[in-house]
Amino acid sequence: MCEECKELSRRNFLKGALIGGAALGMGMFDRNLLHAQAANIKFSTWHPPVGKEVKTVWTPMLEELKKRSGGKMGYTMYAGAALGKGPEHFDIVAKGMSDMGYFTATWTPGRFPLTDVLSLAVWVDGKDIAADIGNAVYSRALKDEFKNVKVLELNGCIQSFIWSKKPISKMTDLKGMKLRSPGGHQTNYIKSLGAEPVFMPLGDVYMAMETGTVDGIVTCPPLIQGFKLYEVAKHATVLTFGCVSEGTVMNMNSWNKLPADQKKLVDEVCTNPFKITGGLNQADYKVIMKEIADKGVKFIDLPKAEAEQWYAKFQDVTRAWVKDLEAKGLPARKVVAIMNEECEKRKVHLVACPPEFKKA
Repeated sequence: MCEECKELSRRNFLKGALIGGAALGMGMFDRNLLHAQAANIKFSTWHPPVGKEVKTVWTPMLEELKKRSGGKMGYTMYAGAALGKGPEHFDIVAKGMSDMGYFTATWTPGRFPLTDVLSLAVWVDGKDIAADIGNAVYSRALKDEFKNVKVLELNGCIQSFIWSKKPISKMTDLKGMKLRSPGGHQTNYIKSLGAEPVFMPLGDVYMAMETGTVDGIVTCPPLIQGFKLYEVAKHATVLTFGCVSEGTVMNMNSWNKLPADQKKLVDEVCTNPFKITGGLNQADYKVIMKEIADKGVKFIDLPKAEAEQWYAKFQDVTRAWVKDLEAKGLPARKVVAIMNEECEKRKVHLVACPPEFKKA
């Protein structure tokens, strides 16, 4: 480089340093921008740290964000009860205890009334499909229930069965039985079949089944694995109870602090993390079911005529739920029709949808 060029370079460097120093001294730099350049996402979930959800979905999802951002988006995992109990997980994110997290709407009755549509009894054997359906229904009908957070995805989980100590093959077998319920529609389904619903934290179910406090549980296969309930529930009645309404959300302030390129990455990776990671998708579901069977659990498929009797009861539950919400001024029947439409697009059967509700 010639001497004249060197001198110009030195002058430009000194000029930049002086201007930059003055700006920093006057507080003119955007601290949010500096923060966003190396974001550390605090992620919270009630799922157990050793469960499939954390190992095959949440950690790989966060690692994918880190990879795609070139290391600018790190993370800290808070799994299990690290930041609070299961029903508290929406507020954990909304109030900023974590930046992003997974919550279950069904565990806070009345707070997300229309979102309960996602937990109606339906045959969904992969959370990748459940998230596609949930996101579509959210876009069309549920946005007003989540104004204080950034919704990344919503889903109705995958189908739940009855997992019990003794075999159940007909409705009359349920008389007098106590079944742990996740809440929401499943509670009313259990009542409609003649059994007694009991609500308790998932972590308490193992001992409750050992001691006879409950006779079984209504839940999805991954949670049977995650909490090792296959050791105490040796029979599974294969009939969909649906599951719970849940999803991934982000604190609004944390979202607003991200630069545009990182927001784009979050949308790309987190809108359907089950597709991105392959965890708890349709292929993984088959593996989970085989692993549970290998633990000695016997699966009982109900005859079609018997199953239809159970589903007729579930449809009555839907009618009552719609009537209650419509009386409060909420468009529940329309939302059920939207849910059914999005299910049919994906060749999914919403068994709890009454025939007369299939059109809005």
